[in-house]
Amino acid sequence: MTTISPNPAPAAAHAPAAPSHRTAALGTLLRNRLALAALAFLALVVICALFAPLIAPADPNAQNLLERLQPPAWQHGGSGAHLLGTDQLGRDLLSRVIYGTRVSLLVGTGAALLAGVIGTAAGLASGYFGGLPDRVLMRIADVQLAFPAILLALAVVGFLGSGLWYVILVLGVTGWVSYARVVRSEVLSLRSRDFITEARAIGVGDTTIMRRHLLPNVMAPLATIGTLHVAAAIVAEASLSYLGLGVPKETVTWGAMLADGQLYLGTSWWVAVFPGVALMLTSLAVNITGDALRDVADPKAYRR
Repeated sequence: MTTISPNPAPAAAHAPAAPSHRTAALGTLLRNRLALAALAFLALVVICALFAPLIAPADPNAQNLLERLQPPAWQHGGSGAHLLGTDQLGRDLLSRVIYGTRVSLLVGTGAALLAGVIGTAAGLASGYFGGLPDRVLMRIADVQLAFPAILLALAVVGFLGSGLWYVILVLGVTGWVSYARVVRSEVLSLRSRDFITEARAIGVGDTTIMRRHLLPNVMAPLATIGTLHVAAAIVAEASLSYLGLGVPKETVTWGAMLADGQLYLGTSWWVAVFPGVALMLTSLAVNITGDALRDVADPKAYRR
């Protein structure tokens, strides 16, 4: 006589579930210690930008000529009241570096978003429709690429005048080409796929196809380009401010601080070195984060 167990346990119930893409992406990111360090540094920069009035130990524009060119606190002659020293007008350098994060992040993210919107729209239209729209948009891109971006930005800013929003506008408009070219190449490889053909066959409109079927498939390269453009825009803004063509002089920027400190490199190195280090580390952290986002967004990264 055969005995049947009263609580049979199906074998499939104990089969381990396949990890989701989100879990795999998180694991890929957590294994990248360099990316985690870059993200932590960027989080610190964002906190400094958002809460600069609460974090900065002094008014960044307050002048005290009796304390001009004081060295950092750890050097002989330094003071604990000015941890990174003071500049040629006696302004607290640490406070100015903290306030400088505001302009850099605003210009970097604003220019990247503006360029991303323009370039993505142009790339989608160029790659999807082809023909005359493709030729016209790509020839416009070729003409813009013929001019160095920084020289074009200098010419436009010199014509419009200095100002924060002018800088964002100029850097955004001059940076759309890289987005457009990458999106166009991705769309050219996707528009002949079966899911696009089937969507057309059932009467889905072109705008809906581009928004719901093509745009999600180009977000991975866009994330990488966007982060790289943020870093490039931060450096470009610093270059314009260094030349006196960026934001107004009363606004604290790392580029203007570098311009002020270049005359004192031989005697008071800290006036130029600390804003330069802040600029370099921020750009490096943004680039490392962009590489990490590319690895996470690429499905092949999950199978490493």
